[in-house]
Amino acid sequence: MPAEVRIKICCIQSLAEAQAAAAAGADAIGLVSTMPSGPGPIGDRLIATIAAGAPAGLRRFLLTARTTAVAIADHVRACGVDTVQLVDRVPAGELQRLREFLPRTRLVQVIHVRGDESLAEAATAAPLVDELLLDSGAPDAERKTLGGTGRIHDWTLSRRLVADSPVPVWLAGGLRPDNVGAAVATVRPYGVDVCSGLRPDGRWLDRDLLAAFCAAARAA
Repeated sequence: MPAEVRIKICCIQSLAEAQAAAAAGADAIGLVSTMPSGPGPIGDRLIATIAAGAPAGLRRFLLTARTTAVAIADHVRACGVDTVQLVDRVPAGELQRLREFLPRTRLVQVIHVRGDESLAEAATAAPLVDELLLDSGAPDAERKTLGGTGRIHDWTLSRRLVADSPVPVWLAGGLRPDNVGAAVATVRPYGVDVCSGLRPDGRWLDRDLLAAFCAAARAA
């Protein structure tokens, strides 16, 4: 585990929120595009505007539900981000093609932690991407949830995934200022990722919760 855990503030709604995240000490922001369900999606034009105007040094993650290399690459180019977070399963062949299409973009595959099958998914994806992100969605449900659930998954299984991974691993899923310290201590992730835990009204970023979350994560 790094000496200082990275912090990603997701579901960013405006340039002002991106600036607030940076001021609080975040390392990255998440910009959520169209999803089958869940909080935080904004239009691609706004994503591109925020990505272009966000403070220097802040990583810009595009969250996309697309699953083919061509579609994902087109999406990344349109939005002008440096990192793409693949919230649904992307087949290995498509990941290989995506690397060819986007050689300078960091690829982050989400693994929705549900059981031992998550270990196999992570082992397949890890050699083909730059990072993994563990979340609590339900990709096999009739109505998919691919993030932003506010649910905590099994951190003991997440710890195994982190220990086995050859690439850095982010932890998401139900994190809040009052539990992020325990999450870091238990899972030992490269970074932590939060959306709904800082948005008590379901949409807008609470600046006090943002400051408390970043302080608690750094202290851990």
